[in-house]
Amino acid sequence: MAATTYLELSETGGGAHKFYEVVVDGTTVTITFGRIGERGSTRESTFADETKAVQAAQKKIGEKVRKGYAPAVKGERQRRPITRREITSVRSSARQAPVLWRFHSGAPAFGIFVGENEAWVGNERGDVFTLSHEGQVTGRYGLPDGVKCIVADDFWIYAGCDDGRVYDLGGKVPRVAYEIASDVDIYWLDIDDGVLGVSDRNGGITTVDHEDEFQWSRRSTGNHAWMVRCAQEGVFHGHSRGVTHYAARTGEPVWHADTVGEVLFGWQEPTEVFAGTSRGWVHRLARATGAETARYRCDAAVFSCATSPSGDYVFAGDNHSSVYCFAADGTRLWKLGTGCGSAYSMQYRDERLYIVTTDGSLACIDASPAAIHAAEQGELPQSHDIKADHWKRVEATAEVETVTASAVPSGAVVVECVQEAGRLRVHVVSEGYDRTRAVQFPKDIRVPGARYLVTEIHTSASGGFYRARGEIKRLL
Repeated sequence: MAATTYLELSETGGGAHKFYEVVVDGTTVTITFGRIGERGSTRESTFADETKAVQAAQKKIGEKVRKGYAPAVKGERQRRPITRREITSVRSSARQAPVLWRFHSGAPAFGIFVGENEAWVGNERGDVFTLSHEGQVTGRYGLPDGVKCIVADDFWIYAGCDDGRVYDLGGKVPRVAYEIASDVDIYWLDIDDGVLGVSDRNGGITTVDHEDEFQWSRRSTGNHAWMVRCAQEGVFHGHSRGVTHYAARTGEPVWHADTVGEVLFGWQEPTEVFAGTSRGWVHRLARATGAETARYRCDAAVFSCATSPSGDYVFAGDNHSSVYCFAADGTRLWKLGTGCGSAYSMQYRDERLYIVTTDGSLACIDASPAAIHAAEQGELPQSHDIKADHWKRVEATAEVETVTASAVPSGAVVVECVQEAGRLRVHVVSEGYDRTRAVQFPKDIRVPGARYLVTEIHTSASGGFYRARGEIKRLL
């Protein structure tokens, strides 16, 4: 008769919300693990006899108990609540924007980041694609659930996912960097110097540090918080009652600014923050005081906004499939139709406006003055439609390749996972590094006492911790 052990780890106010089930049936041990309320992943092993099977199972159970897992009843705890952003999108009546290329991701797309070399897009199916600025697909990742957003922190790229995790996309495979408390219905995420800010359905804001440990949480006067922007001085939080700035260390309110309509999206520049609202406005606010310095009027609800460097030009996308451009003083310069749905998110770079839309597109719009003027006259460039049917997903995983000490390449850095005050920490053990500093390291591959090879180790912007980047292998 099969023997089953079911364990859960669900931290109050913290991040973990996981289960671990071990079934011993004769000489076979079946282990299933994952997020509570989800199907999870399964591994099966066969042993020489029943005694060895039981011993192997007990060893695995012991490891999990030492990490804080405890016996539980399956089904009592539920899967985290999920709200996916929805827009009732209609076709724009404006002239068509000069779209250079459009990539079909296959599902409504929310996440976007445009870096120096590549553009990233994430959609509701958990697909994350990378493309060159000219529209050539260069990679595809697979996450277990829909992508909330894609954010950059220095040169690290993270994807927030509907499964309550934030994945580091800096290596060959996606790995878990943060886990968010099970009772938080996540709306939006942002990261600055390792500090994660999470805004939620109830108007709450929570911050988590680089070790994935809870810092503070506040409840705003509003709800449906679709904006969070993290910075050195704190967090800028947009909700149904406006924008609130909270101090970085304490979470105490610094200022609050009312907005005309509910905040549906936010953007920030070095000295200002921008909030798009349900009443068709984009508010421009001073980061230091919250004072409004300009206001931009659109013809419908604003679901996305962005700026050129330093805010010289302000862009917005409404739920009527239109995009806008304004001068800094509030003058509307142009309004054009996307031709591919309403923009969930956007980013401007080098005279191009990149948008991700309700029909699942990542579109690249030529926002140069000459191209816009031509489009207003009905003259459009030849647009290219791009697909990625042949690209296979590189799935998120907790599996780690193992290597022997003799196979350590020159220049690789060795880190070690140790137990400290009930938590698993990672420190660099290679020469030339401060061994007291913690290393931001994937959560779901940590094993007490294990050593790992890391391609790169970088000092954080604050200098308080290290960050692992690139390929990770376990050292035997």
